Amino acid sequence: MPEFDETFSAQFRPGSPVKGSKTGEPIMALFDLIGRRWSMGILWNLAKQDRTFRDLQASCDSASPTVLNTRLKELRAVGLVEKTANGYSLTTNGRELFEKLEPLGEWAKSWTKTL
Repeated sequence: MPEFDETFSAQFRPGSPVKGSKTGEPIMALFDLIGRRWSMGILWNLAKQDRTFRDLQASCDSASPTVLNTRLKELRAVGLVEKTANGYSLTTNGRELFEKLEPLGEWAKSWTKTL
């Protein structure tokens, strides 16, 4: 079971106002979370393999340790990432989210060719 942190999870709770949505529609709460600096980079890197903080920092080379730590706390608080004995990994929900996001990466590649 992921560690629950009321401080961070309350920011992204559907029904609570988030950036771009006063009603806090679930999709807007998700977009607010994954739209933050390095959230997607963390998800993408953990989808490939579990990583230690140092591994993540090396993969996200321009992310400051403070930002990386904050994003990991946020992603853990909402149950997308978990800390294991070997570092960080995606939870079942995190893997399901990644499976939904991955096709957007392919779409984005074809979209950029039209620009």
